[in-house]
Amino acid sequence: MDQRIIDLFDEYTHRPLSRQEFMRRLVQLTGSLALAATALGALDPGYAAAATVPEDDNGLLIEDATWTGAEGAAMRGYLARPKGRRKRGAVVIIHENRGLTPHIKDVTRCVAKAGYLALGVDALSELGGTPANEDEGRTLIGKLDPARNLTNYLQALAYLRQRPDSNGRTGCVGFCWGGALANQLAVHDPQLNAAVAYYGRQPEAPDAARIKARLLLHYAGQDERVNAGKDAWEAALRAAGVRYEQYVYEGTQHAFNNDSSPARYNEAAAKLAWERTLRLFQETLKG
Repeated sequence: MDQRIIDLFDEYTHRPLSRQEFMRRLVQLTGSLALAATALGALDPGYAAAATVPEDDNGLLIEDATWTGAEGAAMRGYLARPKGRRKRGAVVIIHENRGLTPHIKDVTRCVAKAGYLALGVDALSELGGTPANEDEGRTLIGKLDPARNLTNYLQALAYLRQRPDSNGRTGCVGFCWGGALANQLAVHDPQLNAAVAYYGRQPEAPDAARIKARLLLHYAGQDERVNAGKDAWEAALRAAGVRYEQYVYEGTQHAFNNDSSPARYNEAAAKLAWERTLRLFQETLKG
């Protein structure tokens, strides 16, 4: 697909660009409404076709989770865990800027299938929960108070640590908006054992000294917006002595892990990044 179309879609999904303006510019790039619709079909998510672990997987238990967030806020999430009585490490899954979508629920089940307590947090809980319409989800994400949102996720980690089926070790993995938040959780939670950020915006350089967790940073090669801060953040991590791994997957697009978006999904890169993610969790959360 034309890189200009993918860049336009990235602008649409990450900046204040109305769907009307997005479609107008997409038609200009493709040359017709019919071709624009075809391109959009390859960019917009197809959740049902992309699910990798079914809801009714007989090795998993799935439930709605609730905990208290900032100033008593009622937070909700999607909890998946393996069957059995064994205590397990726990992972918070942090969604993209559309909310707790079917894709992120599938990622949550994948983490659980690998042997962990997995909690997909709905950051939009305080605003009525993730809507079915993704444009509405993006709008609501922009209304979240960053400090409250961070506290809600910190409380999610605390909730997982106190569960009787938890071994007390915690990690997080986030994508895009969630990748940036995974970095922030590493900065603000000294008990966090591991943080994985997929194409996530970086914290300020002085914050590196606060990190105790091991970090795994995945970047797409063709993601200028996020990668602009990559080198400075790596230098800060190195100077602070943080244990980290950083990988750039050349030729891939932002959101290369999202198998519900065919135009940006890269199967080889997604598989390799996921293997590296599970390896970090194996090394830090088992016990």
